[in-house]
Amino acid sequence: MNSILIHPSYFPSISHCVAMAQSDKIMFEMEDNFQKQTNRNRTYIYSPNGIQLLNIPVKHSKETHQKTKEIKIENDFNWQKQHFKSLEAAYRTSPFFEFFEDEIRPIFEKKHHFLMDLNFETLEFITKCLRMKLNYETTVEYFHEVDANTLLDYRILVDGKKDKSQFEIYTQVFDDKHGFLNNLSVLDLLFNEGKYALDYLKSQNIFK
Repeated sequence: MNSILIHPSYFPSISHCVAMAQSDKIMFEMEDNFQKQTNRNRTYIYSPNGIQLLNIPVKHSKETHQKTKEIKIENDFNWQKQHFKSLEAAYRTSPFFEFFEDEIRPIFEKKHHFLMDLNFETLEFITKCLRMKLNYETTVEYFHEVDANTLLDYRILVDGKKDKSQFEIYTQVFDDKHGFLNNLSVLDLLFNEGKYALDYLKSQNIFK
């Protein structure tokens, strides 16, 4: 039995999904303090100009430590429209974007108030498209360390700067211009590989 502890993130990275695809049980971290500049509220895609950050604006609090589950999204400007236009520009010519377009569009037409609710909706979309069963529980308290014999701690994957995973090359839309870009949002893999994406995830190694 392979059980992992991991963060819910916005259209998670390939490393996140490799960990989930190869686990029997997932524990999602719900009691952590929010940290800026992590994949809790951002993801990376392959744009015509290379790597592009998609960032969800969040409301700032005067509190020094605020739990991620309490973070509210700043909806004063239409960031969702901007994100979807960026995805269209990046993947309109990919083999499978049109296949998933009608399912992903509603995520960008709905106003979410809490970041965590949006992250779980993107997870549901991803696992449905991958045809991957999502057997998970959520934490009720925070542990700085966990017993490695019972739970593999992959929470570090939410910090892209610390995630050193390297994955096998697959065909990307603009790889003739910028080469292969490693460990982007799993959307990149999904739109380029379609039904083969899950097989790819199951064959990769984290921190290779």
